Amino acid sequence: MGYTHERNYGCRVNDELTYRGLRMMVIENELIRVSLLPDKGTDIFEFVHKPTDTDFMWRSPLGVRPHLNNHNMRAGSDGEFPDFYEGGWQEILPNGGRSCEYRGVEMGQHGEVWGIPWKWQILEDSPETVSVKLSVRTPRTPFLLEKTLTVRSGVGVLEIDETLTNECDDDLDLMWGHHPAFGPPFLSEDCVISCSARKVVVDPDVPPDGRFEPRQEFTWPATRGRSGNLVDVRDIGPPESKLEDMLYLTDLKDGWYAITNRGKQVGFGMACDTEVFAHIWYWISLCGNPDAESWGRWYVVALEPFSSYPAVLTECMKEDRQLQIGGGQSISTWMRAVAYDGLTEVTGISPEGEVSGS
Repeated sequence: MGYTHERNYGCRVNDELTYRGLRMMVIENELIRVSLLPDKGTDIFEFVHKPTDTDFMWRSPLGVRPHLNNHNMRAGSDGEFPDFYEGGWQEILPNGGRSCEYRGVEMGQHGEVWGIPWKWQILEDSPETVSVKLSVRTPRTPFLLEKTLTVRSGVGVLEIDETLTNECDDDLDLMWGHHPAFGPPFLSEDCVISCSARKVVVDPDVPPDGRFEPRQEFTWPATRGRSGNLVDVRDIGPPESKLEDMLYLTDLKDGWYAITNRGKQVGFGMACDTEVFAHIWYWISLCGNPDAESWGRWYVVALEPFSSYPAVLTECMKEDRQLQIGGGQSISTWMRAVAYDGLTEVTGISPEGEVSGS
């Protein structure tokens, strides 16, 4: 068998690790460390900015647990995702949030690729560049998903390049997205959201005591809520705010967002291809849901590049917002995740991951 280089400088990768019974891979350079689980959908459960020792990813009270052959209860109607959600960052395909049925296939919450093992191959392993290709075939639908993760020396950017192939002869409908969730100690009331959206749409299934009416639409970033008070959705409240919201940021001028902790002057940003990821889901759970699955314990915000909204494939299809891929065809796309410091406000992120602001 081959072995990875035992290098302790520059770019490096270690794919010979296990964590709680799952194969784990660490990709890093001088500025960032990214830990992912190829046995569990390539979930990224750690994204660390090394100079400030900041892990942006949220950890749920469940923590990382093996998914395969480890479910001792009947799964809920939305599937097994909530029972094994450690937080972090999942890839979502071919369904979004809530469960549905599409052409005879029952699709659980967040689709098929999050909980199954992926294959991988190290393409490059040098002090200047590390690049790893990962791939998976969905078990219920005929998709092949391939993605390449790359880090380069001296740059706090994780490059993600992906290709999705429809391996059957029929045209298919789908949703495709990424679900990075941010938590303490990075996440606090010092955080602010910046993005290129010009419009905000409220999910149809918001709580009856939520800040907004279902399906309400307004110009980014602020409007008057149910109470009549002005609500600026850029600002993150403390745990005592007890907020629970699901918003869709759309009509993107450019494909980027950033979440910055102004007190720590450190943040995480994303630039993405708006031909595929045309919207950003904005999930806010600030200890605001007293029932399952959070039981009032989750202090988390997620900013999720997505192809479609609202959060279920069949509902997207009713509004002609689903992604479509022809029989035997492929779609290629990209995104760049970046860690930065020294800023309190972000005004843009380039397709290369360069952050501008003050």
